[in-house]
Amino acid sequence: MIHQIFILSSKGDHLLYKDFRGETCSDLVNVFYEMVTALPGDQPPVVMRHKDRYFVHVRQGGLFWVATTTADSSPFTIIEFLNRLSALVKDYCGVLNETNITENFALIYELLDEVLDYGYIQTTSSDILKNFIQTEAVSSKQFNLFDLSNVGLFGADTQQSKVAPSTAATRPIQGSREGGKSEIFVDVIERMSVVIGSNGVLMKADVEGEIRVKCYMPNCSEIRIGLNEEFSIGKSQLRGYGAAVRVDECSFHQAVRLDEFDNHRILRLSPSQGELTVMQYLLSDELPSAPPFRLFPTIERDKGGRLIVYLKLRCDLPPNSVALNLCATVPVPRGSLSLSQELSSPDQRAELRPESRAVVWNIPRFAGGTQLSALFKLDIPDLSSASLLEVGPVSLSFELPKLTATGLQIRFLRLSPIQPSQSQRWVRYVTHSDSYTIRV
Repeated sequence: MIHQIFILSSKGDHLLYKDFRGETCSDLVNVFYEMVTALPGDQPPVVMRHKDRYFVHVRQGGLFWVATTTADSSPFTIIEFLNRLSALVKDYCGVLNETNITENFALIYELLDEVLDYGYIQTTSSDILKNFIQTEAVSSKQFNLFDLSNVGLFGADTQQSKVAPSTAATRPIQGSREGGKSEIFVDVIERMSVVIGSNGVLMKADVEGEIRVKCYMPNCSEIRIGLNEEFSIGKSQLRGYGAAVRVDECSFHQAVRLDEFDNHRILRLSPSQGELTVMQYLLSDELPSAPPFRLFPTIERDKGGRLIVYLKLRCDLPPNSVALNLCATVPVPRGSLSLSQELSSPDQRAELRPESRAVVWNIPRFAGGTQLSALFKLDIPDLSSASLLEVGPVSLSFELPKLTATGLQIRFLRLSPIQPSQSQRWVRYVTHSDSYTIRV
């Protein structure tokens, strides 16, 4: 049983609050934020206690989604409900951010009235709720440093025809009720965790991936998604004659029918409007190709007593590929006062952040098969040989559009019954860095 639901911004601003039990405990919002910000580190516990009340929260869209309950409730049930609630709000509002939550507070209150009755969970199904929700969503355009008219999914170029706009799948599902576009999006999203030793040897490589479907087709009764024919799970015998695509673990949503998966690698499901993660997979301690980035560092002290850090970063992606929004974070010794820099291209930026003891090097666009460099000179009082040991390891964050680290591809996407000619189907790929660390 849930007593209150509230949504807070990362700064503690009250975006939404609803009390299901008629209790006047609005100060609990401030109590929760004081507790969560007083904890050390960036990963506070999901469940916290205050007197006889428990706070259960998740982080989605940079926001705190919080429920209060008592000791007779299952925390796992409430965590699952909060995740489903945030997915439901995303389906109906399009994007999870502070502005969108504020502009659509009436719609979200209407959703809460339907999904919870006196604190008891009723349903989180978009298909069921669409018969009762009457408030229309207010769509807000998500801020992007790139010009979205020239940018595709996750920043990919749109020079080719038949490329979905980057914001195409972030509109509310209500837009497909009357006069909206009839579209379906299948996204293959992977997150890469890599550790490379100071000698350039790959020490660890994990890839977590998922296939998401977002459907705007009210008349579609079945989807058939064909994966690589040579896709294999575990170190079993390779399938087919093409290049091997292997993962170690794989799980499916309960709505997915697998009667054609073993022989033909086909996923079947009856889609509901909104977003659904149909498949999740994991590849451990292996990459089918070379890591996308290599770093060649040089760290020394010059005659003037300054610390010299020279970084040469190589992108080993195919020449027709590109990495976007690359950010290299270089830890530096304590007491670093100022930074002078020489960067290999004018679109790059770098800054010293004394509070986090790091130099941050930003590269908005990095083409495959090319190399960039940066020379940093830091003024550090009492610089010693031991200070050089405080440099590194270097952490990279980036985005690889139109690429998957495992090689997983969608062979085909078939809809039943056959949809009208104006309906559109989009298949998109992206790989993100989850943790990419290079020791120096």
